[in-house]
Amino acid sequence: MSKTTIREIEFAPGKTITLETGRLAKQANGAVVARLGDTMVLCTAVIAKETREGQDFFPLTVDYREKFSAGGKIPGGFIKREGRPTDKEVLSSRLVDRALRPLFPDGFYNEVQVIIYVISADPENDADVLAGVGASAALLLAGAPFDGPVAEVRVGRVNGEFIVNPTIQQLEESDIDLVVAGKEEALVMVEGEMQEISEEEMVEALDVAHQAIRILCRGQRDFVAEHGVPEPFPYEPVVTPPELIERVRALIGPRMAEHVRAPYDKASFYGGIDTIKEEAVTALLGRDDPETGQVRAEATPEGWTLAQIKSAVALVEKETMREMILAEHRRLDGRRLDEIRDIWAEVGYLPRVHGSAIFTRGETQVLASVTLGTKKDVQAVDQIFDTTDRRFYLHYNFPPFCTGEVKFLRGASRREIGHGMLAERALVSQLPPEEEFPYTIRVNADVLESNGSSSMASVCAGSLALMDAGVPIRKAVAGIAMGLISDGRRTAVLSDILGTEDHLGDMDFKVTGTRDGITACQMDIKIGGLSREILLQALKQARAGRHHILDIMDSVLDRPRPDLSPYAPRLTQITIDASFIGAVIGPGGKIIQGIQRDTNTTIDITEEDGVGIVTVAATREENARAAIEMIKAIVTVPEAGETYVGTVRKIEPFGAIIEILPGKEGLLHVSELDYGYVERVEDHLQVGDKVQVQLIEVRDDGKLRFSRKPFLPKPEGYDESRESRNGGRGGRGGRDGGRHGRGGGRDGRWGGRDGGRGGRRH
Repeated sequence: MSKTTIREIEFAPGKTITLETGRLAKQANGAVVARLGDTMVLCTAVIAKETREGQDFFPLTVDYREKFSAGGKIPGGFIKREGRPTDKEVLSSRLVDRALRPLFPDGFYNEVQVIIYVISADPENDADVLAGVGASAALLLAGAPFDGPVAEVRVGRVNGEFIVNPTIQQLEESDIDLVVAGKEEALVMVEGEMQEISEEEMVEALDVAHQAIRILCRGQRDFVAEHGVPEPFPYEPVVTPPELIERVRALIGPRMAEHVRAPYDKASFYGGIDTIKEEAVTALLGRDDPETGQVRAEATPEGWTLAQIKSAVALVEKETMREMILAEHRRLDGRRLDEIRDIWAEVGYLPRVHGSAIFTRGETQVLASVTLGTKKDVQAVDQIFDTTDRRFYLHYNFPPFCTGEVKFLRGASRREIGHGMLAERALVSQLPPEEEFPYTIRVNADVLESNGSSSMASVCAGSLALMDAGVPIRKAVAGIAMGLISDGRRTAVLSDILGTEDHLGDMDFKVTGTRDGITACQMDIKIGGLSREILLQALKQARAGRHHILDIMDSVLDRPRPDLSPYAPRLTQITIDASFIGAVIGPGGKIIQGIQRDTNTTIDITEEDGVGIVTVAATREENARAAIEMIKAIVTVPEAGETYVGTVRKIEPFGAIIEILPGKEGLLHVSELDYGYVERVEDHLQVGDKVQVQLIEVRDDGKLRFSRKPFLPKPEGYDESRESRNGGRGGRGGRDGGRHGRGGGRDGRWGGRDGGRGGRRH
């Protein structure tokens, strides 16, 4: 057995992460078990020894998986094994990926795979941020050429006090849920949701996180040193020759500078870049000319290839754009650094949906629709750390046509899941509580055009669509994406960044919120040394931009509509004693299904604290009222002496079974059917007849006895005392009672005791 190294790192008061290596998964290049409480994750890192031929990007794969066995659970559903990644697993994978990816050097194209298994799960400590620490340590042990270590922590705040890595229970009481990743000297990734906090509070939370991150990074270095520092992974970086860059700069520099200052739209900008790129390639490699038979060279005399020339053009484009922004404070589309693109919005565009909105900012457009459902439409959650069903969810879709591309339509990508969750987090804090608005809410955000910050457009469109649907959200929510260009001496913070500014810039910082504070954020930083002052400047600039966007949104729709769409279900709730839930549902669901069928409604019943909560969904108010009345009738307790109009459900020789309320039946005995002698019950009643009866007895076992006599005229000369002595059926009372008592025993409901008692009485 190889050397086993274990190290404990106390990164916050009372919080310790334990790192272990040398015991599990020893054939991986690096393997670490990270533990917090009883939650344990196995993090492995493997680096491919060679690059693929023609590789021109860094292929990093991070897969986070939660084993149900880790929490002592078996997966739900028919197939009792883990299936495709859940949204939680995808989001956790992205948290680790986004922290690691920018730390690998340019030109490193060997494939790296990080696999993380949750192998033990306690109900208090989530594994997502623990995975980030373990993955970083595994890469260090693998000798990966990345600028680590990096660590991840979660910050919460309960009663005004910041907590690092709060427990799941503490997180439920927290007004901040912020995941932060960073190195000792700089932050690299931030994501989370919060309840309208200020920019200053946001920066304070990041400071608290960074203190713990520094401790965890130093602890990883000590852990690796104790185990034995590995040999650095050998690789040859793929770089563009500096001489080629100089040559290309001389060839196209003036042309590129002119192009980036030309009037901007996405198609003409990228079309112009392609033209300039072709000019450089032609100048260095020649061109194919079928008339002369000339063929483009595969490489220049210096050995520069087509791929290298294109790479050099991209570098010249990047430096030209960045220099224009830093030196002139001028952007590609001519805007000022803090200027927002033109915006237009419209609500109610889709006539049959419950709520809709179009939000267009520059060349980014999102169509959002809202669908209101019942509790049956909640998103079921089957996970090891969280099993709370979601009553609100936002689905973000990014089809290829929104960028003018042709691609296969497949399932939701990791990016779509991540952007959708960011927009969902932005809006969820402004939703009304379930007690006030008991609907399940789905927002569908379809990106129809994209040139920067489609996730933030989804927040704006989603907020407007919710108000258009009549959802009583507390406040409107808007989002904006901030960028950064820095050369170490000069810095420019950009509001509402374009796709190119995101790609060629140093930061993508998405911030959402109301007029009163931040509700969600997501930040990826490509450079180190982002100061506290610059971060605060970006947040305050984002606040100004957010308020500008909210002004435009308010001019379209400034409050939720007072009424729901006529096509949305109306939900009506009543409470009943929990003991009646079974009666409302009925055997095999017979009663509730019948009510739904007869009233064209959908009914959901839950129990909370001994109280049954009945929710009736209907598109027509009269249907809901009818269903409610039927349910109230079921839970109504019949009282002796009360009058009812019942329905004949069954005819027996000894009487008729009458249903006075749904699920409540009783016996109308022949002796109470009419004055005098009754030979055949069928001569007086048929199945399905409506009959007015009086409840004359509620027995201890709940069985009911009725009489029709109070509603019939008494025969002339009728002697009640004689009737009482002889019985309505004369001397046959005892015989019929006994005989039908035995028959009633076989029927199993009414006959035996009623027949017997009838005979004895008469």
